[in-house]
Amino acid sequence: MAPDRTFARALADGVLLLDGGLSNELEAQGCDLSDALWSARLLADAPDRIEAAHAAYARAGAQVLITAGYQATFEGFARRGIGRAATAALLGRSVSLARAAGRGRAWVAASVGPYGAMLADGSEYRGRYGLSVRELEAFHRPRVEALAAAEPDVLALETVPDADEAEALLRAVAGCGVPVWLSYTVADGRTRAGQEQADAFAVAAGNDQVVAVGVNCCNPAGAAEALAVAAEVTGKPGVVYPNSGERWDAGAGAWRGAAAFGPAEAPGLAAAWVAAGARLVGGCCRVGPGTIAALEAGFRAPGGRSTGRG
Repeated sequence: MAPDRTFARALADGVLLLDGGLSNELEAQGCDLSDALWSARLLADAPDRIEAAHAAYARAGAQVLITAGYQATFEGFARRGIGRAATAALLGRSVSLARAAGRGRAWVAASVGPYGAMLADGSEYRGRYGLSVRELEAFHRPRVEALAAAEPDVLALETVPDADEAEALLRAVAGCGVPVWLSYTVADGRTRAGQEQADAFAVAAGNDQVVAVGVNCCNPAGAAEALAVAAEVTGKPGVVYPNSGERWDAGAGAWRGAAAFGPAEAPGLAAAWVAAGARLVGGCCRVGPGTIAALEAGFRAPGGRSTGRG
């Protein structure tokens, strides 16, 4: 992180370019992610692969690197026989790997995935786990504390399917000393749990710890509409990093459909997202370094939106 600027100040200065999907870049290296821990397994088994994936995005122009913590939880690692102290160290490693890959030129966003990611059954795309807000807060707090201790620049509360879980996450991060962004996964104009987007985004309104609000891990179509709602409800900068446009079939364990967010489409989509209020722009699943490089080139082009450097 630049010593003279905070992450919130960087957002105020211009658009920051996020990275793309970590899992697809790891798979491109030949990594097997079929384990229930998904990419988080490599924090223990092959951390060099994670650092290499982060570095690929840094070379493509990403200014914010999102860690491999999405599916990293105390409960998930416990099923592999890894104790709490070792798990806390692995969560810290997720931050240090991204920091090393960025070589002091990128901000580090520590990923805090939803409860459903720990279940590894696709339920993060449904929400409504049958748990109370208090129970979800208790689940998230230990991981938040471990990640905050590693001193990331921001916590990415991401792929949140449910306004109740968003409330729990915001309770869990309160007082941790790290700014956060809140990013829902949405479909058909609602959260994955079926709530109105305006109601879901309102959870973050007036919370000074939240520096950006928006959507990720969703179809790129409709992202601009969601960003506009988020901006109207919260008055905060927007964050957007959709999937390629393909759809994950959890039952089959495969992606379906056609891509709609690749290098050719990226500059036009990004322009619409920035117009709708986005200040953090990137990609999620199936979006690789080539698309991030296209976004970076679009921002540099005449008439493009210059990015604020971390």
